[in-house]
Amino acid sequence: MAQTEGDRDLRDLMREDDPGFREVLACVFDVQDHETRTYLALRSHPGSTVAELAEELERDRSNVNRSLTTLLDLGLASRERRLLDPGGYVYQYTATPLPETKEMLHEALDEWTAQVHDRIEEFPDSL
Repeated sequence: MAQTEGDRDLRDLMREDDPGFREVLACVFDVQDHETRTYLALRSHPGSTVAELAEELERDRSNVNRSLTTLLDLGLASRERRLLDPGGYVYQYTATPLPETKEMLHEALDEWTAQVHDRIEEFPDSL
């Protein structure tokens, strides 16, 4: 879990008495704040287009598109193609439902914990 400017690492998260959803999501999935904001905007506005999200988040469409790509890659969002009456289509994005996202957070953390336990066992008896 790499730390970039503005992001939090696991040590910072563990020091928090009551970390919020955004902090946990950012730490576990190693995403930036703008990606967590995009996820939360999708939760509030399911079926949004890139243009609608860009307006909602007051961000450039290309930046929103990059955030959506990250969310799609992580399984935190889905997209559907909607056909337009005059022709063509537009993609609509929806956040993964919160119960599924919470389960994904648990699974990612469990996997990381297992890797750390395995690494600990690999340490030699004498350092």
